[in-house]
Amino acid sequence: MKITAVELITLKSPGLYRNPDGAEEPPGPTFLGLVKVSTDAGITGWSDVETSAHVARAVIEAPPWSEPGTETFHGLASLIVGENPLEVERLWYKMYRGSIYYGRRGVAIQAISAIDIALWDIMGQAYGQPVHVLLGGKWRDSVRAYASTLFRPTPGAMREATAGYLEAGFTAVKFGWGGFGNDRRRDVALVDAARDVLGDDRDLLIDTGWFVERTPKEAVQLVRALEHARPYLIEEPLHPEDYAGYRFLAERVDTLIACGEQEATEWGFRQLLEQGRVDVLQPDLSRCGGFTAARKIVHLAELANVLVIPHSWCSDLLTAASLHLTAFLRRAEFVEFNVSQGPLSRELVTAPLALRDGHLDVPTGPGLGVQVNLDTVERYRVA
Repeated sequence: MKITAVELITLKSPGLYRNPDGAEEPPGPTFLGLVKVSTDAGITGWSDVETSAHVARAVIEAPPWSEPGTETFHGLASLIVGENPLEVERLWYKMYRGSIYYGRRGVAIQAISAIDIALWDIMGQAYGQPVHVLLGGKWRDSVRAYASTLFRPTPGAMREATAGYLEAGFTAVKFGWGGFGNDRRRDVALVDAARDVLGDDRDLLIDTGWFVERTPKEAVQLVRALEHARPYLIEEPLHPEDYAGYRFLAERVDTLIACGEQEATEWGFRQLLEQGRVDVLQPDLSRCGGFTAARKIVHLAELANVLVIPHSWCSDLLTAASLHLTAFLRRAEFVEFNVSQGPLSRELVTAPLALRDGHLDVPTGPGLGVQVNLDTVERYRVA
């Protein structure tokens, strides 16, 4: 079996991404990159990727830069077309090395991530096995999901939104970004409003937004100001590369500190573990290097005895991939579920993922176990 084509399809939602004005849910991504890898055996692999779709397309479609054997500036498709898609480890490194002078992080590794996920999808279909079996096994049939959403602007809107997620069947909610970080007293009031509605037996997760500039001591003060609300974790209160700051913070608070959606490769996560000493790693499959890198990250986390809760905000396609990774974890607390109702979030697969008793079932079909909705692709495709 050989790879015949690697494409990035750009989809555009009819609505622009925005922060909510009240209790309503934001619409989800404006643009979404969808990677399609085709083979001469008629098997196709898919993945979405949370990055700039237009830039990722250029990274994939760029022509070769040099003669074979000296690849450093190559477009990703030129590196793997004609190769055996089942050799995921070798192809990952070929793409990584072949893009190393313009890549190693950012959009290059994100495009590699999506291609890698698609290759694992192909491998699962070729062997007739779900991805979690290829990773090494399934420890659970379902995973508890948390509703992933933005902070609302007022305590009243927070209460209304939280009640809506409970009514939908969630037993955990993560609020992040939005207007959080502009006023400490208002931040506390927003968190308190969510906790009041959740009660004592449901979990609250908080993403404080690293784009708000904080010193490590200010991060300590922030976490301590929120600890009375018993958050399960607090995510990224510092810049993603402030490893020393994360260590300073994690050693001074009781709440679990999470980080990693901006991190990539096993080398990056080893640095986050050894220098940052965070309690929860949050690799995003479409950013960290795909399944090939994520499996190594999981092993690193197990050796360090820290939790892994994957970041997965895009569509049901990425959530399905994350369910396979979470099934592979020996200990899994949550899977992230983007509750945005925009079509690129909810309509990208033919059978959208459905909550059952606060959990999402791990797909059991071959590969990713979900089917891309080609009607949705054609309806929203712009490039």
